[in-house]
Amino acid sequence: MPDQNSVIWITGASSGIGKAAALEFAGIGARVYASSRRHSILEMLRKEVEKENNKIEILPCNIESHQNVEQAAKKIFSESHLDCLINNAGLTSWKSAEENSIKEIEDVINTNLLGAIYCIKAVLPHMISNKKGTIINILSTAAEQVFTKSSAYAASKAGLLAYSNILREEVRKYNIRIINVLPGATATHMWSHEILKQHAEEMMQPQDVARVLVSVFLQDKQLVSEKIILKPVRGDL
Repeated sequence: MPDQNSVIWITGASSGIGKAAALEFAGIGARVYASSRRHSILEMLRKEVEKENNKIEILPCNIESHQNVEQAAKKIFSESHLDCLINNAGLTSWKSAEENSIKEIEDVINTNLLGAIYCIKAVLPHMISNKKGTIINILSTAAEQVFTKSSAYAASKAGLLAYSNILREEVRKYNIRIINVLPGATATHMWSHEILKQHAEEMMQPQDVARVLVSVFLQDKQLVSEKIILKPVRGDL
C-alpha cells in the first residue's frame, strides 16, 4: 500500500504528463503540490481533483526564475516535508538549428535544463538532511536519439540527463534516488494540432506515462530504476 503521507512536487502540472501525474498521485492518497505558470489552469485542476475527494495544493511557479523556485520550495517546506520532486515542465521548438532564434533557444534551455536544475538545487538540501528522497526527471528519447528540427530541445534534455547521471553518483550516500524517464511520442499539447490529429492514436497517453511514474516512486527504497525508456508499441513516429 502507498504511504499516505507521501508528498510530491510536480512541475508543469497544468497539462500533459504533469497533469496526469498529479491526478495519479492524488489518486493514491499522496499530497501533491502542482506547479505551473498558469494559475487559472491549476485552479481547474484542483477543482477536478476535489470531485474525486482528493486534494492537490496548487503552487504557481515560473521555473525559469530561481527566485520563484526558491519561494515555491520554501512554501512546501513551511507546510510539510518532501518525498519526491518530478521535473516535468518543458518547452520545445520544432525548428531546425538554422531557423531557431537565440530567444527560442534560451527559452528552451532556461526551462528544460536550468529550470529543472533550479528545482533540484532547491530541494536537495532538504533531502540530504533527511537522508532520503526521490527526484524523477521527465526527459525524452530525443536526449539520446537524433530527431531533426529538435536541436535545442534535445540539447536541453541531454544536458539534464548528463547532470542527473553525475548527481546520482554524488547523492547515493544519502539514499537519494535519481530516476530519468525518457518517453517517446506522447499525445500532449507539445505537438501541433495537425500532428495530433494524424498520429495521436499511435502515441502513448499521458496517463499511461503517469502510472509508470507512480510505479517507480513506489518501488522499494533500496531499489532505483536509473533510466526508463518508454515508447509507443509501434515505435518512433
